[in-house]
Amino acid sequence: MPEPLIVARNLEIYYNYGKSNEYYALKKVNIEIYPQEYIVFFGPSGCGKSTMLYCILGALPYTFGEFYIGGQDPYKLPPKELVKFQQKTVGIIYQQFNLIPSLNVLDNVALPQIFMGIPPAQRRKRAMELLERFGIAEQAKKLPTMLSGGQQQRVAICRALVNNPDILLADEPVGNLDEASAKKVMETLLEINEKEKKTVILVSHDPRYLAYAHRVYFMRDGRIEREFINPERKQIKPIERGASLVSETEKLARIYPYASPEELKVKSIVNYLTQDLTFEQIDRLEKLVKLVVERKMSTQMLYDFLVSPFDKGGVELNQARAQEMIQKLEDVLKRSIEVKRFRRKLEEEELDETKIHVRRLRMALLDQFEGEVKPIQVKRLEEAIEDRLAGYITKDEFFRKLDLPIEKGGAGFKRNTAKKFTVYLEKLIAQGV
Repeated sequence: MPEPLIVARNLEIYYNYGKSNEYYALKKVNIEIYPQEYIVFFGPSGCGKSTMLYCILGALPYTFGEFYIGGQDPYKLPPKELVKFQQKTVGIIYQQFNLIPSLNVLDNVALPQIFMGIPPAQRRKRAMELLERFGIAEQAKKLPTMLSGGQQQRVAICRALVNNPDILLADEPVGNLDEASAKKVMETLLEINEKEKKTVILVSHDPRYLAYAHRVYFMRDGRIEREFINPERKQIKPIERGASLVSETEKLARIYPYASPEELKVKSIVNYLTQDLTFEQIDRLEKLVKLVVERKMSTQMLYDFLVSPFDKGGVELNQARAQEMIQKLEDVLKRSIEVKRFRRKLEEEELDETKIHVRRLRMALLDQFEGEVKPIQVKRLEEAIEDRLAGYITKDEFFRKLDLPIEKGGAGFKRNTAKKFTVYLEKLIAQGV
């Protein structure tokens, strides 16, 4: 059984402890992070997730509790040893890139090795290897300001990896990037986790990135409210088996917010059936189970595919394993009607509550509007409010949706009105209306 790499027990962090402006930042935090895991600390601004990250970095001492990395407490090391720990064990990338504008890309990446006493030729070679690996070697002689945001963040990732640390920390690394650049950076972090076997710890408030993680720690007000295991990734931390289909589906719904209930059910069933097949076998099994769930294939036909050779379209399992899977699948399908009713009830309750909230906010906004409003404008305004509440769009994107003409998919309000609605909605959200 693997041992955890990072352990926190009843960890507490105060800012300005004992002073009149004392602030309780982390409250009785207990975590275990295992080698090669991808972990996300998720929550709203000010919840303590960055505080946790900088404690792991070795830059923010804890006030009470216990904290270990690799079996030792870095904050009990002598100052010089703590610096070595930070150089060798942990790398970090930031939202703001923090590249030195007067140094070219190659020198920015090589910089941490100067403090390790690495000779110039050797550190430049290592830096160039990383730049080549992440597809930005042709930018090596350019200054950071000549690069796009996505390219600058990949440079920052190279710099964080140049000393080959065991742990890579990422503090809102895609917060300043467009969607395409953000996706490339997130795929790069996943590759580092899967191929280089680095422990990756990400801080984010965006639910779109939860699916990358093995596990997610949900934080609020300095506490860890709950931990969610991603059933789509084979777990490193020992976990209890046998999660029910309902709870498994609910977990998947959190990391795949855009998936349909049927897609979530298929993913949950496949995860329930196996965690030890190859990616290709799981992919094929998921497609076959989907046909059974959609009533396009019988379980007997599925069994035939399970035992057929892989090169003939099967999954290539032995008969005993295939029979075991069919039995489990039939048990799950017998409960599927109850599960479907349960999810429908949850969705209806959530939908009713969400619609009421959206309608209330829409009326509050339109009370500030003196002109005539078309039905399509009301519909588009409600859609934009719902997207903003869910965090799918930013404040600026909300404004653009309201300002965009109706024929282009927007709400068609005048710019001043769109701006007024945007400011007012943010106030209402902040007040918890």
